[in-house]
Amino acid sequence: MNMALAGLVILLIGDSHIAATGYFNDALHDGLVDRGASVHSFGVCGEPPVAWTDPIPIICGRGERHGREPATISGDRSLRGWKLSDLIDQYHPNLVVIELGDTVAGYGVTPTLPKDVIGYQVPRLLEPVKAHDLPCIWIGPPWGTDGGPYKKSNARVKELSDYLSQIVAPCRYIDSLKFSRPGQWATTDGIHLKEEPAQIWDNDLIRSIVAIARKLPRHR
Repeated sequence: MNMALAGLVILLIGDSHIAATGYFNDALHDGLVDRGASVHSFGVCGEPPVAWTDPIPIICGRGERHGREPATISGDRSLRGWKLSDLIDQYHPNLVVIELGDTVAGYGVTPTLPKDVIGYQVPRLLEPVKAHDLPCIWIGPPWGTDGGPYKKSNARVKELSDYLSQIVAPCRYIDSLKFSRPGQWATTDGIHLKEEPAQIWDNDLIRSIVAIARKLPRHR
């Protein structure tokens, strides 16, 4: 058994790539657990980084999963998301993994990448990570289908990923765009990957997280 992540307590948060109504990314969660980590995963569909500092009512589902237990998923719009600082206090992770980006890209909404919004929200989200001096990994979005109902575009996601890589410190950045070519991975709606490419992306992410975790000062 590959126990490359043994000793790590991982808190993983993300958007609809992690959880939405009727969906949870079990493959990514299981892959980290299979490598020895204790994993607590939380996903809230459609919510930007600032929603993890000031939780708002969910719009398209949320889910959570702990270790080998099954995921709990809900589309109840009376529920809110979670506050990252509360999750850190509750689960005491020694690695935080954040998967966010598409929800704040402004696809089809703003004529240019909303850097002012992103540049405000990302540092706010990272405040509790910095306050607890926690190692952190930020997962950037993958390529989607150029166009589609959410108007994701190759040019915008590339600009977004490049910008995120500059502002997510102290997190290490995983550039998901490096794992495939534009348009190579099929999607269901322009943003969300179909099952086979989603599994490939998860495997790439797991390998990247393991490689980064091996170099962490608290993981020896």
